[in-house]
Amino acid sequence: MKAYLALSDGTVVEGRRLGAEGTTDGELVFNTGMTGYQEVLTDPSYAGQIVLFTYPLIGNYGVNDDDFESDRVQPRGVVVREACEAPSNWRSTRSLDEFLRERGVVAVQGVDTRALTKRIRDAGVMTGAVSTLGPDEALAAARAARPYDDTDFVASVTTRAPYAWGRAGREAIDQPAASAKVKMVAIDCGLKFNILRRFASLGVRTIVLPATATADEVMAWEPDGVLLSPGPGDPARLEGVVRTARDLIGRRPLFGICLGNQILCQAVGGRTFKLKFGHRGANHPVKDLLDGSVTITSQNHGYAVDPDSLVGTGAEVTQLNVNDGTVEGIRLEREDATSIQYHPEAAPGPWDSRKYFRAFVDKMERAAR
Repeated sequence: MKAYLALSDGTVVEGRRLGAEGTTDGELVFNTGMTGYQEVLTDPSYAGQIVLFTYPLIGNYGVNDDDFESDRVQPRGVVVREACEAPSNWRSTRSLDEFLRERGVVAVQGVDTRALTKRIRDAGVMTGAVSTLGPDEALAAARAARPYDDTDFVASVTTRAPYAWGRAGREAIDQPAASAKVKMVAIDCGLKFNILRRFASLGVRTIVLPATATADEVMAWEPDGVLLSPGPGDPARLEGVVRTARDLIGRRPLFGICLGNQILCQAVGGRTFKLKFGHRGANHPVKDLLDGSVTITSQNHGYAVDPDSLVGTGAEVTQLNVNDGTVEGIRLEREDATSIQYHPEAAPGPWDSRKYFRAFVDKMERAAR
């Protein structure tokens, strides 16, 4: 069956169906990772988007039951050059096509992803649509799609009820902690499971709260530290979460990851702006200005912090993107608050920046004493 990808600028390309039948729309973005498509497809930060994979063969090791980063597929659509029909891996339980059909995700394969990526790099991200109904239907959906920036996607991905996460994984909120060293509250704006796994491996029990949680609700759990999580959408829309972060500064050690970095920066008076085509992949170099090290990082964001807006706020820029010089981390030294713009938990990606988990756990342990 044929499928079509249309962009809001009028571009229409023909390919073959992958996944479910129907029509879907969203902001078209590209990811440059060579592996980790399952983690990308379940990453809440991709809510509301159509993900184009630049690596030409996707699905070659199938889909398994262990590498999910959330409970559902998060992007609205998928675009690949070629989807592997006969995956080979001992953990694989189904093919990419079977998985997308099972989850009702409309996708397209057999298109020139390299040309599409170059178009996005030149023109910037834009809305698009994938349809199995026909080219006219795809183009109409792309042009009628709601602008990505107009939606609060955090509200659609945050947990509806609090839960806990320990060494054995997800736990009931009232389950006694099993030999946890410290307790952390995570404000869930689009939390990935591997963040929770990494903290659990270091002896942290995490209480996950909805993004609507207030500072008083966070402090009621008597945490040793607070995590501002990653998530999708325009950070400038998140006035409630920013207010909560502002009210927490100085009361407990704070750590922000990705969107959490943008939230912390806004909490002290900073501003954000939209990048032309974002940072999405597993090979972005970041320099730590405090120790001079450079790490290769996994990233997924379409917005960045305006460094000029941080002047006079008390926030110190601690990390920069080597490619384009954008802000990749800050600290508020007196208030014991730090944040990074990328994903130290990777999934997928290199493990270079896992040291920042250990550093925050050390802060929580000191706070607990």
